[in-house]
Formats: sequence, C-alpha cells, structure tokens
Amino acid sequence: MSRPPGDAPRPRRTPPAGGRPSASGGGRSAEPPRRRVGEPRRADGAAARPARPRAASAGHREVAPPRPSARPARRPAPPRRPAPSGPRTIRLADPRRRLRLVTVCLLLVFAVFAGRLVQLQLLDSDALAAAAGANKYVRVSLPAERGSITAADGTVLATSVDAYDITADPTMFTPEATHLPDAPEQAAALLAPILGQPKEKLAEKLHLNSKNPKSQYALLMARQTPEAKNQIADLRSSLTKQADTAACRAQLLLLKKPADKGGRQFVDPGCANPLSGIFWDQSTRRSYPAGGLGANLVGFVNAEGTGTGGLELQYQQQLAGQDGHSTYAASGGRRVATAGGARQDPVPGTDLRLTVDPDVQWAAQRAITDQVANAGAEKGYVIVQDVRTGQVLAMATSPGFDPNDLASARADQLGNAALQDAYEPGSTAKLMTMAAVLDTGKANWDTHVEVPNTLQRADRVFHDDIDHETWYLTLAGVLAKSSNIGTIEAAEHLGATQAESNKVLADYLDRFGIGKPSGLGFPGETRGILAKPEDWNGSQQYTIPFGQGLSVNALQATSVFSTIANGGVRVAPSLLAGTTGPDGKFTPAAAGARNRVVSEQTAKTLTEMLESVVTDEQGTGNTAKIPGYRVAGKTGTANRVDPKTGKYSGYTASFIGFAPADQPRVTVSCVIQDPVNGHFGGQLCGPVFKQVMEFTLKTLQVPPSGSEAPNLPVDWKP
Repeated sequence: MSRPPGDAPRPRRTPPAGGRPSASGGGRSAEPPRRRVGEPRRADGAAARPARPRAASAGHREVAPPRPSARPARRPAPPRRPAPSGPRTIRLADPRRRLRLVTVCLLLVFAVFAGRLVQLQLLDSDALAAAAGANKYVRVSLPAERGSITAADGTVLATSVDAYDITADPTMFTPEATHLPDAPEQAAALLAPILGQPKEKLAEKLHLNSKNPKSQYALLMARQTPEAKNQIADLRSSLTKQADTAACRAQLLLLKKPADKGGRQFVDPGCANPLSGIFWDQSTRRSYPAGGLGANLVGFVNAEGTGTGGLELQYQQQLAGQDGHSTYAASGGRRVATAGGARQDPVPGTDLRLTVDPDVQWAAQRAITDQVANAGAEKGYVIVQDVRTGQVLAMATSPGFDPNDLASARADQLGNAALQDAYEPGSTAKLMTMAAVLDTGKANWDTHVEVPNTLQRADRVFHDDIDHETWYLTLAGVLAKSSNIGTIEAAEHLGATQAESNKVLADYLDRFGIGKPSGLGFPGETRGILAKPEDWNGSQQYTIPFGQGLSVNALQATSVFSTIANGGVRVAPSLLAGTTGPDGKFTPAAAGARNRVVSEQTAKTLTEMLESVVTDEQGTGNTAKIPGYRVAGKTGTANRVDPKTGKYSGYTASFIGFAPADQPRVTVSCVIQDPVNGHFGGQLCGPVFKQVMEFTLKTLQVPPSGSEAPNLPVDWKP
C-alpha cells in the first residue's frame, strides 16, 4: 500500500527481545543499532536513539514506547554475524611491550661486545699483538758474502761470484696454458745444451706430477753462470718476438672461442713460446778460479754453499760471515712504504790467506801426477815445508779433482790423502832412531857396526832389502845404506834392557810428534798409530826402529826432517798465513809452537849423515842430487797395509830431504802408494824430490851452497 505523498516516514520498529524476525518477513536477524561516538548507552546495552517526530497520518495511531521495568531483563547473546565485507579497523598495539623487547635485545648485544672487548684488550692482548706483528711485517734474509781463500801471493783459490738459479712454473707448461701438446719437451730440448743436462730429466721437472699437481715451482739447475742465464733470457725474448705476429694473434683469438668437436685446439709451433714459464733467481756460487790447484787443501762447498771439505769446512764459520735481514710492513703481498721497517746489514765472511805458494804448488802437483801415472800407482802426495817457520808451501795429491766439477770426481779423490792416510813410513823413520842414539850419547856417526846378513830376534828373522855378506859399516853407513839390521843393533843400545830401550825410543818418537795431531786441525786428519812402549809385542819392538809397526801421515813424516833441518827445534806446521776481516784489516796468524827435540849438535851430525845417503856411491838416494846444492835426505821402502783387507799388500815408496844442507831452507817429501812399476823409494820418489826441490829453490831465490858435502865414510875395514 503506497504511502500518501506528504506523509512523514514511519519510524523503524525495534525488534523484540529474542531476535525474532521482523514483521516484514525478510528472514534476517535484526541487527542491534550501532552507537555513535558520544551517544549514551542504554541499560540493555543498545545505544539510545532519540525518536524522530512523525507527523500524524490518517488512520494511524501513535504508540507510546514501553516503560522500562524496574529490573531489566537479561539480554540474550546476539547471534554470530558474518565478517563484514568492508575494511576492518586496525587498533594500535601497546608501545610499552615493544620498547621492553628492543631494550632487552640491545642489552644482550652490548653484553656480547663488552665481553669480546675484555677478551681482546686484557686476556689475549699479548698474543694478538705478536700475531699482528708477524702478519704485518715481512722478514727477508740478506745472505752474507762468503770470504775468499787466496794463496800467499794473493792468487785467488776460492771466491764467490754472481749466479742464478734457473726455475720454472710447471703450471705454465700445460696444453691449456701454452696451446702446445708437448711444451715441456720443447722447452727441455732448448734448455739442455745451455744447462748441460739431459732433456729427458728437464722435461720431467717441467711436467706437473701427481704428488703435487698444483706446484708452481721447479728448480731446474742451481747456481748457473751469468752467461747461461743471459743465453736463456735472449732465447726466451727471441721466441716471444717470433710469436707476436698478426697471424699468431689471430690463432690465439680463435682458441679463446668455443671450438666445435674436432676443431683446432693448438697453435702452430712458431706461434707459441715454450720458455714463457722459465725464470731465474739471483744467488751466488762458489768459484775456484785456479781449478784443481790446491783443491786437496782448499776443499769445496755443497749445493747450499756450506763448506763440506778441506779448509772450506775447517773455517766454515769464519768464511760464512753473518747473514743480515730486512723487515718491512706488507699488505696484500705488497710493501707498505709509509709503515717503516728495519734492516740489519749482513757481515761479510773473513778472507783467508794461505801459506801456499801457487807456483810451488803447481810444480808439486805436476811432478806427483806424472810419477803416479808412470808407476801405475794408486796415489801419491808431495809436501813442501819451510823449515824455519813450519809453513806449508805446497801440499799436492794425485789423483786430484776440480772443485768446479765435483760431479766428475770420485769420492776417494775429494779428500786430502797427505793428511788423511796413515801409512808405515819404512826407512825414513830410521832418522828418529839415529837421533835418539846420537842425542843420548850411545854412539856417534863413526861408531862401527857389524851387520850380518840375517838377525834372529824374538820369534822372527830379520834381514835387509838385499842379501849380502857381513857389512862393516859406520853408523853413518847404516843410515846411508838403509840397513834394517844395523838400525836394530843401534836401537838396542838405548837402554840396559830391551824394555828400557823401547821407552827411550818411544819418548823421542813422541817429541817428533808421532802419534799426535800435527796442529793444523784439518778435517779428517789422522794422528797416526803408535802404541805405548809397554804394549810393543815381541817383533814390534824390533820393527819400529826401522819404520814398520807404526803409522804416520805425510805431514808428520815431513816435520821430522824439518826439525833436524831447523837445528833440532820442531815448529808446528801451519797452513794459514793470516786473515782479513770485514773491516779490511789483515791479521797475521800466530806463529807455530816451537819445542826442542834434539840438541843442535845432534841435528848437525844427522844432517851430515843424511848427506851421505845422497852423495855416497853406496847411498840409496843418488837420484836426488841437485847440482850446486847440498842435499840431505833419506829413502823409504815399506810393506804397505791394504786398508781394505788389513793385510800387507804392495809397497810404500818415499823420499824426504831438505836443502841446502849447509843452510837448510826447504823440506820436500814424496810418497807413492802401491806402485806397480818399481817399488824402491830412491827409484820412484828421488826424481820427484829433485824436480820439486829445484823449482822451489829457484822460486824462492835460494842461493847455491857455498861449501862441499863432508862425505862421511860409510864403512870400515875390520
């Protein structure tokens, strides 16, 4: 029914309690009215809304609102309504809870930082400071220059020169890096003639190995000469220029693109440089400008430059000096110039000046080398000594070696046999027996000695080198003819009993330095073998007087004759004339210790007796004569103990003498071991003595003798 125009709208009726449907029959639950902001709440919970006034209409009766009861009825819970389709109202959270959470998190973070700060500043401060210094600063060693070794006249025998270690990076020789299928083999073929190494060995070093597949360092050859380094540098540069062409660059550009199956994988050989991975590091190496001259004395160094033999080993600490170091700050592998640093300069090694005369050394080496070859001997050695100072002017060994080429030398050639071999001296030792007899006054040079062909002593029968009828010799004749039997008879007069004679002889042997170090301190030097006199067995007490049953080295035997030449005073041998320190100041070596062994008169008598060995027709040393000079000397021929078996095998031939006999200046000794072509000392070593002595006297400008030899009688008639 339509509402008449002009009528006012009818007020909406409030649904009854209980949520009953409206009279209109829409089937929807009545919604409670919403309360506006500021509007008072009704007792039943609904917002009180003022009634709109309505205009009265015809037929409509106005209903008055019900009165509220004294106790309002309990309103039932409204039914659950669906979520509104419109935007929801978002309420602000409580800020105090969020503030408390943030505060707690901040406190935890600050607590962690505070604990870490305490650990760094207090607990671990020292360790961290040390670690920081170690990581920040780089320490580089500055090697000291090794001292040189020179002869008496300044001739350089050993020195240090610039050298280069030839190295390689194997990772730069792979097919991927070089675009060559056989880069190591090509590089090895180019380097082999320069380095003097087999190309197969070099190629093996250039290949990456399974043990270290990422190795970027390989040492091809150490301590190469600047000439070798320059050859490699020029060759590498030439190959680089050859590969730097437009055509080669085009090939390399194509290789950088993905290749189809079966496409080009390698460049032409002329477009690649197989030496691009070769480098060199500067170092030093030991050089011996004189080659094998004096090598048995000078010695050698090992691959690390450390003395390993001879004087290089003996004076290693002085020659090596003190390495320095440089410390600087680094970051990212680069030096920080503004961070400062420290430097300690190396201290160069001390230079050694020897007593060796290079000319005399050369003459001695040539003479002994030739005679060892002629005699088919195992080895031999020559020593030249100044009788007044004890200085060694030459010490030569054959066979020798070249310290510049150690790879070509045998192990038994690297030592110094003149000091390291202990051998039975034979008849040259008879000089000490005669010195004891003369110095104790038991006999004189002209004492008559009857020498039978054989002599029975203890459990042995002794004889001389040759069969003979009974000889009637003077004591000088016993020495001149080198009679073993005559020497035994003379030594028996040293004491009332054989035991006393042994003690007297042993005392003189000790004075001459037998069985004791020579004083050189040379590495590997033997002190010889000399038993105590109470330990001499039945035959030994008779063989020691003529040089069997005891052992010496060549310098000990030489020193015995120098002692007689020096008037009976022994001067300890020496090899070092002095040293030059890093400050350039030369300091002479201390003079050798001196001690008197026999009286001056005994020494003079023995000198004249030794002259008879050389000048008399019956003497065994006629081959040692030198025109214009009086020569005193003694031959030696002894049974040789084979060091491999410990049994006698072969001979030791020797000759030791000094000149001029009237004013002695130089002693020369020659020893040849295990000769095949002859075995007598006068036959093999007499000529060597003469050759070396003549050269030495002329080199030192020693004037000829001003008098004739006394020519003491060697025999007498019964």
